[in-house]
Amino acid sequence: MNLAALNEIAEKMVTPGKGILAADESTGTIQKRFDAIGVENTEQNRRDYRELIFRAAEPMRNYISGVILFEETLYQDAADGTPLVKLIAEAGAAPGIKVDKGAKPLPGFPGETITEGLDGLPQRLEKDYARGARFAKWRAVIDIADGLPTWGAIKANAHALARYAAICQAAQIVPIVEPEVMMDGAHDIERCDEVTRLVLMTVFRELFEQRVALEGIVLKPNMVVCGKDCGKPASVDEVAHRTIAALKATVPAAVPGIAYLSGGQSDEEATAHLDAMNKIGGFPWKMTFSFGRALQAAPQKAWSGERQNVPAAQRAFAHRARMNSLASIGQWEGALEAAA
Repeated sequence: MNLAALNEIAEKMVTPGKGILAADESTGTIQKRFDAIGVENTEQNRRDYRELIFRAAEPMRNYISGVILFEETLYQDAADGTPLVKLIAEAGAAPGIKVDKGAKPLPGFPGETITEGLDGLPQRLEKDYARGARFAKWRAVIDIADGLPTWGAIKANAHALARYAAICQAAQIVPIVEPEVMMDGAHDIERCDEVTRLVLMTVFRELFEQRVALEGIVLKPNMVVCGKDCGKPASVDEVAHRTIAALKATVPAAVPGIAYLSGGQSDEEATAHLDAMNKIGGFPWKMTFSFGRALQAAPQKAWSGERQNVPAAQRAFAHRARMNSLASIGQWEGALEAAA
């Protein structure tokens, strides 16, 4: 393992003013996105949509530091035969690959899941690296409900994350470590805070035990927010302060950066929360975004599967990328949304 090289990629992924585009929707997930805009879920349509994003030169060059890809996309070529991964690299962003095989029911733990995908991972990473991938992503799903999460499920998912991270570093690929405490449910922000702290403490203990070099990872956590069905939503200020406090208490300073997931928040909510945290400051890591839906909902709607809508879709993507770029350095203002 060349830790200096891993650290260089990790630092690039959290470059101030830039963030990570999560374009790694599985075929099933993008089906839901395409259904919402009336587009048939075919390989060509998936390619055409992602190509229009990767060819949006101004936002890709100025605001995007890395792109997480689904396996199909990593090995896909653009309409003119150019590998999509080459378009990303030529824009100055690092290509990455989602390597987990999804969350499956955890035997013995009703209502909880374990993320699978460790079998054959070293061989897959070797092939992905040769194609151009320089980082990877693995998502662990932690649900909050009555009696959940259990310690057994937290421990199992944290261990799998740590094994994945160690395998990635051995393959000279930076692991994005993503333990997501879900927004689904009626829990309040205090409960999310409590569970987020426990999950992060457990993840970093497992990373230590598996000898993962923290200087060569990027953490992708949830923000500390209320459940979607909570009757008393928290303010932007409370989300920001609670999230930073939880991470300060659990995340070592050796980690180069935090790239938050949006986790079901609206476009502007996710941007406002990220901006508020960066305005507070006083933390040892760089903090940016690793958004999927919060970056792509607007361009998908503008595109709607029509070739003539490509410029409008690229403008919508450029706007959302710029807003989140400003938020990642604490310079976003709500008035900028209204002006656009």
